[in-house]
Amino acid sequence: MAATETSDPHIPVLLRPLLAAVAPVAGTWLDGTFGAGGYTRGLLEAGAERVIAVDRDPMAHQMAAPWAGDYGDRIVMQQGVFSKMDTYATDLDGIVLDLGVSSMQLDLAERGFSFMRDGPLDMRMSQDGPSAADLVNEAGEEEIANILFLYGEERASRRIAKAIVRARAEAPITRTLELAGLVESCLPRSKPGQSHPATRSFQALRIAVNDEYGELFEGLMAAERALRPGGKLAVVTFHSVEDRMVKRFLTARAGAGGNANRFAPQIEQDAPQFEIKSRKAIGPDAQELAENPRARSAKLRIAVRTDAPAGTIEGKAIGMPMLRGKKK
Repeated sequence: MAATETSDPHIPVLLRPLLAAVAPVAGTWLDGTFGAGGYTRGLLEAGAERVIAVDRDPMAHQMAAPWAGDYGDRIVMQQGVFSKMDTYATDLDGIVLDLGVSSMQLDLAERGFSFMRDGPLDMRMSQDGPSAADLVNEAGEEEIANILFLYGEERASRRIAKAIVRARAEAPITRTLELAGLVESCLPRSKPGQSHPATRSFQALRIAVNDEYGELFEGLMAAERALRPGGKLAVVTFHSVEDRMVKRFLTARAGAGGNANRFAPQIEQDAPQFEIKSRKAIGPDAQELAENPRARSAKLRIAVRTDAPAGTIEGKAIGMPMLRGKKK
């Protein structure tokens, strides 16, 4: 398969409810996870004057070349990470983040994200820096186990880490199906309808390779700095850890954190930086589930920036999983 092809067209998840919730769409927006461009096009067609399209994957910008020119200077391509979005633009009218892995990455065996296709064990969204193969062949057994448990919620993490270290002593682990088979050998045979045994381990390694939780933590704070008063933040998550981080961040920044102990002295809080549009996350409706089964686990949270000065928050305060020895 050519590097510019995918087996299925990418369908942006929760685009309809997102556009409805942030309407009217106007001014300058930043799409921090450009991918195949679904959200960017949706925003432009809904009335955004300009969209700054950010993606760390150079392939995303290459694939957009055939159609991006149709929008002229209404699209500004920016290769980079959304954790630095406030260095690309400020006084934004809106920001959208889709935290799911792009189908164009999963579908290409040579990118090494999928346990269903044989390819080099890569998983780098930016296509540079240490790969998943570097991690599984060089990290210590305890670090691998901690990554699998903390980032993938894999209960058999120690058993899998031990098997990885044993296998790599014979020969380096360099292929996706090789690692998937190794993980599968450590777990009970999956029952019909259950996810592949390697799902959690591959998720954990991908998160570690790309520092996804660190990016999300830094990105939420960057969004707070980059939005103008009245600017809108929309975040789509796909698993519980990401959703918890986003929910707790917005709750804390909306001044709704409260006290852990009702008998403790009242904590003096700064003026809230966000107003939450809806306490409950928005999920897919029946039509979207029929059109795109990938949307089944997606949750959308939306908040509006106030005029309070931007501040800081610690990663542990929003439930960010952190490996031992690392601080945020």
